[in-house]
Amino acid sequence: MTQKLTASNGRAVLKNVSRLVTLVKRVQNRNIDLPGMGVFYGPAGFGKTIASLQCATTFGAVVVQVKSVWTAKTLCQAILAEIGIRPAPTISQMLGQICDHLAQLDVPLIIDEADFLVQRKMIELVRDIYEGSGAPVILIGNEQLPQLLQRWERFHSRIMSWVPAEPGDLADARLLAPLYAPGVEIEPALLERLVAASHGSIRRICTNLDLLREFASTRGLARIGGDDWKGQRFNTGEPPAIRRFAGAIGREAAA
Repeated sequence: MTQKLTASNGRAVLKNVSRLVTLVKRVQNRNIDLPGMGVFYGPAGFGKTIASLQCATTFGAVVVQVKSVWTAKTLCQAILAEIGIRPAPTISQMLGQICDHLAQLDVPLIIDEADFLVQRKMIELVRDIYEGSGAPVILIGNEQLPQLLQRWERFHSRIMSWVPAEPGDLADARLLAPLYAPGVEIEPALLERLVAASHGSIRRICTNLDLLREFASTRGLARIGGDDWKGQRFNTGEPPAIRRFAGAIGREAAA
């Protein structure tokens, strides 16, 4: 998915890619007296990570994706690895390396899955990086991230802009259709059903387009509509219903 959704290869530029690019530009071009951090937030599957990778290309941004088990040391090492600098032995020394090089590079730092920063109490370290480097810092996280950051007042007050990721829509699906269902013409009404079934998730839109591609391929269809798809189901994110085997198990035991 990463390669297909980036604009650098001349393909789809989705709505949330544009929203994050605009946020980075706003923070990067701010008045020097204004705070230099931004937050991009929204539910899983809305294409936030893809947008961050596009910003790496557009701005030369340093992008790291936090893992649930990371410590302050791991975060510093990951940032330095992205910059291309060998980490110093201690966290305080690594912090100095990060600040110095971000200031020299004059590029944004984008931290994805920033919810883990709050859970692991690493938010103040990110503030230290921002204060020490002056570089724009963008946090990307889930829908609750703005509320989670409220408890960190010294950090929260330095946020210049909060930008919500928007649900995937029909316009996004039209951009994605040639990438995930190439060579298949999808009737507009069926594409609308696909978007509705995906509940705003770009990830599910892509998955459902691939379902249509596979369905059309196995049946030799160049065009697919509602009548062709009759009886089939899109991926809605709902778990499968619980299956019941009591009768079958009872019969097997009796045998």
